[in-house]
Amino acid sequence: MTRTLLLWPALLLTLGANAYAQSTPSQAPPKLEKIEEVADDPITVTAKPAPERQITERRDNSGNVVEATVKSGPSTYTLRPTHPVGSALPGDAMSGPARGPQWTVMTFGGKKKKNPEDEAAADTDAPPPPPAPAAK
Repeated sequence: MTRTLLLWPALLLTLGANAYAQSTPSQAPPKLEKIEEVADDPITVTAKPAPERQITERRDNSGNVVEATVKSGPSTYTLRPTHPVGSALPGDAMSGPARGPQWTVMTFGGKKKKNPEDEAAADTDAPPPPPAPAAK
């Protein structure tokens, strides 16, 4: 009895799949709607200027990179490679952890930045006019 209970769903599934496969789709193409053409305004693409990035590498006598300093816009950071001990390769258990970048927070010395208002005032300073004659 259990054998016939298992055969009925399989038989119904096979007959349903066969009936679905024999049905033919209609030969008429589907109706298409005509879309009116609209003249759009031309698109203007303006490219942003590339951010100012300056990379300075410092090497030792054998040509290996000792440090790289990157200036990207207003921020500056320094990258230094890790030097593994002995024959350890980067990523081994014996090698040290990876070094992160060192960000430059403040620098001392150098030129002071002037306010644009101070520069404009300094350019427009003219010598004082000569004193007016005294009134009697």
